[in-house]
Amino acid sequence: MQNTKDQFYAFIQNLQDDICRSIEEIDGQAKFEQDLWDRPGGGGGRTRIIENGGAFEKGGVNISAVHGKLPESMQNYFKVDDSNFFACGLSLVLHPENPMVPTVHANWRYFELYDKEGRKIDAWFGGGLDLTPYYLFEEDAAHFHRVCKEACDRHDPEFYPNYKEKCDAYFHNHHRQEARGIGGLFFDYLKETEKMSTQQWYDFVTDVAQNFLNAYVPIANRRKNLPYTEAQREWQEVRRGRYVEFNLVHDKGTLFGLKTNGRIESILMSLPPRVRWQYNKQVEEGSEEQQLIEVLKNPKSWVS
Repeated sequence: MQNTKDQFYAFIQNLQDDICRSIEEIDGQAKFEQDLWDRPGGGGGRTRIIENGGAFEKGGVNISAVHGKLPESMQNYFKVDDSNFFACGLSLVLHPENPMVPTVHANWRYFELYDKEGRKIDAWFGGGLDLTPYYLFEEDAAHFHRVCKEACDRHDPEFYPNYKEKCDAYFHNHHRQEARGIGGLFFDYLKETEKMSTQQWYDFVTDVAQNFLNAYVPIANRRKNLPYTEAQREWQEVRRGRYVEFNLVHDKGTLFGLKTNGRIESILMSLPPRVRWQYNKQVEEGSEEQQLIEVLKNPKSWVS
């Protein structure tokens, strides 16, 4: 029987193939370019990037499996001494061309810690998925959250409200007092307990991951050909600026990659190609842009 890390790495390899194939079908023009890389401290990854397509301006669907000595900065964070680690995961970000299509982010990962004799001393899963619209379509938000809730409910009815709340709290630009998007799921440190075995956590995380395409593809297909104005495109770029701010200031995954000598091109593939920071940008009262801001400042429940 495969151990958990091998089982999960095989899963994300297959999932990367499935997601890339589906995104290429939506795009209808561009194909993913693949970049294989090695990490000097141990391990490596498979980066896949799509750019300048018919539907997606830029996107990445990346997997990695890295291992080695835990950097001192991370030893302090995890409160361990002289430890080694293994981490594998899939991370994706898709930035559409059309501002009526939301940006989407997802990540599913598995982490193990070892003592200096190589004995496993800790292990956990983490991840989630979240949606960042530029214009709010409530039916899209409800669909995305409904798929998330259905995946959670198959394992525990308490999961969705718990991880939805954690997502709203995590993907929040505190310096702006607004959410990055309309949320989804966020979970971390899913460890074996009397209630949940490692295998049960594996089943939950992979169920959520397998339903990513069900959550996002119908939205992208529904909105990718809608007309838009140059002003709406500019608003998309302003909101992308807020996305960049979160990733570089608050995101734990980005910070972990930088502190563990991760591959910089893969870590920063989440950044959009066209962004603007407009001084003291204000939106018109009652506008579609203002409706979005209202939801970002006051997260709401999308499904009952």
